[in-house]
Amino acid sequence: MVYYESSQLLIRDMVPADAEIITKEEIAQGWHQTIDKYLTRLKHRDQGLCISLVAEYEGHVAGYINVYPKSIEGPFGNKDLPEIVDFGVLEKFRRRGIGTALMDQAEKIAAGYAGIVYLAVGLHSGYGSAQRMYAKRGYIPDGTGVWYGNKQCVPYAEYTNDDELMLYMSKPLHRE
Repeated sequence: MVYYESSQLLIRDMVPADAEIITKEEIAQGWHQTIDKYLTRLKHRDQGLCISLVAEYEGHVAGYINVYPKSIEGPFGNKDLPEIVDFGVLEKFRRRGIGTALMDQAEKIAAGYAGIVYLAVGLHSGYGSAQRMYAKRGYIPDGTGVWYGNKQCVPYAEYTNDDELMLYMSKPLHRE
């Protein structure tokens, strides 16, 4: 399915070949990545648990995003609220509106399920651009503090500042 199309950008359903391309490109960027994350998203998509989108910029896979209409994780889990998961734009395609277009489509999909959407953002500097983007789009921290490995952090305990250390944020959506 095609969700958005312009002269340079196409947003469509993810296919298995996309997982291979994204993994290869993220490894080339220096990320510690495996294809497993993307294959899991495709499996969840096939099970009807999520919608997995890919952005193509001038015919090249450039980014991805996933929407879980009824997520079971985090502070909003099991509350029939959608969650945006695993959003990224390959570095060589950034600053071209791809991330904004992917978020627009993800929020549009989420609005079909509820009046609020949530997501988690990592706290180390590698997530800095995402943190700024979410704030500009109106996402606010949910007030449950920091989470690690899908568990709420205990105050004053020590945690590693890696990809598992996250802050959940939510945003009200305009439903049509």
